Amino acid sequence: ETTLETLIPDFQGVTRHIDRIISVQPEVVSHNMETVKRLTREVRIQAKYERSLEVLRYLKEQGIKRTKSGIMLGLGETENEVIQTLEDLRNVGLDIVTIGQYLQPSKRHLPVKEFIHPDQFEKYEKIGLDMGFRHVESGALVRSSYKAQKHLT
Repeated sequence: ETTLETLIPDFQGVTRHIDRIISVQPEVVSHNMETVKRLTREVRIQAKYERSLEVLRYLKEQGIKRTKSGIMLGLGETENEVIQTLEDLRNVGLDIVTIGQYLQPSKRHLPVKEFIHPDQFEKYEKIGLDMGFRHVESGALVRSSYKAQKHLT
C-alpha cells in the first residue's frame, strides 16, 4: 500500500525527460512554483514561471491523475499576485496546492520580507478551494510534502 509522490524540477521543459517520470506512473507528481510570477527570476534563478506552468499542464495532459505544486509567502508578493498564481495553477489543471511561509535558510538566501498572518493563510485556502483545487494546504508551517497522505482522498 505504498504511494509514490515524485517532486520534479522543470527539466528545462524537455518533454522526453518528463516522459520518463510519467512512464513510472506515480500517484502524485509535484513541481513547485515557489513564488509569484514577478518574483520568479529573483527567487528561482534558473526557472521560468511560464515553463513551470507548461510542465504542470503537460503532466496533466499526459494522464497524471494528481498534480501538485507549492508556493511560499513572505518574499514581498501581494495578495493579488498570490491569487493570480493560484488561478494560473488551476488553469493548467493542477489538483493540489500547498501554501507556506518562506523562512530564510541561511544568510546567503533572500531575507523574509513579511510574516503572513494565519488569517491570510486561511483566506488563501478558501480561495483555492473555491477555485476548484482538489486539496489546499495553507499555513505558516506548510511545506510541499505537508500531510501528503491527505492529498490522496
